[in-house]
Amino acid sequence: MKEKAMQYVFTVTACICILCVALICLFLFVNGLPAIAKIGPLSFLAGVQWRPGNGLYGIAPMILGSVYVTAGAIVTGVPIGVLTAVFMARFCPKRLHDFLQSAISLMAGVPSVIYGFFGLVVMVPAFTFMFGAGKSILTASVLLGFMILPTIISVSETAIRAVPDSYYEGALALGATHERSVYFAVLPAARSGVMAGVILGIGRSIGETMAVIMVAGNQTLMPVSLLQGVRTLTTNIVMDMGYAADLHREALIATGVVLFVFVLIINTLFSLAKRGRV
Repeated sequence: MKEKAMQYVFTVTACICILCVALICLFLFVNGLPAIAKIGPLSFLAGVQWRPGNGLYGIAPMILGSVYVTAGAIVTGVPIGVLTAVFMARFCPKRLHDFLQSAISLMAGVPSVIYGFFGLVVMVPAFTFMFGAGKSILTASVLLGFMILPTIISVSETAIRAVPDSYYEGALALGATHERSVYFAVLPAARSGVMAGVILGIGRSIGETMAVIMVAGNQTLMPVSLLQGVRTLTTNIVMDMGYAADLHREALIATGVVLFVFVLIINTLFSLAKRGRV
């Protein structure tokens, strides 16, 4: 009876999770699709001007801004995160590993607004001195790359440690060095888990708002340079939702629909890549 009862409990909790996701999807699409129809899909998705006071609701600059900032975070954070995970799993001494693990756990617990404050006070002046532009795509990308490191490192290290020792020992038996055994036998075997960590990290970078608001510049212009200020989809919603009404509010919800679809597309592409189909 206890096993049956727990089976029902687990089933109910799983159904609740699915129901929550379904309700979020329902809310977004029911409230967002009519706005897209009113504005016009082409005018909404390909429009280059966001001026709610003039009835212009083009989100193309925000879409490109999200793409550029997310791509920059991937370039910045993924290589560092994966290589750090490999080091901690196969090369790191015990004492140093404990210290690094504590530091990474601390990074994961830091609120995003603290990262944003650090970026505003430290990174923006530094990038202004080096490149002549502080609040920009480049600053936001580097900051988000730092923010996704704990997720990528933790998940990737767990996946690497889960690989059976026979992979490593077999590579050594064939004459490979320690480094080649790790990078060409163990790491490919942990590919699925590493990709999961990368997907989770990218999901955080796409949905990040507070830190991006503080360092990205929030310019509703088509981005043409890494040193230009930009506004992402998430920051667009947060900055306007407090005073938006009527069609303006519906357009912001429609922006959430685009962001939701954007995340689904990225997750689908990574899932296909993990299976070797793309």
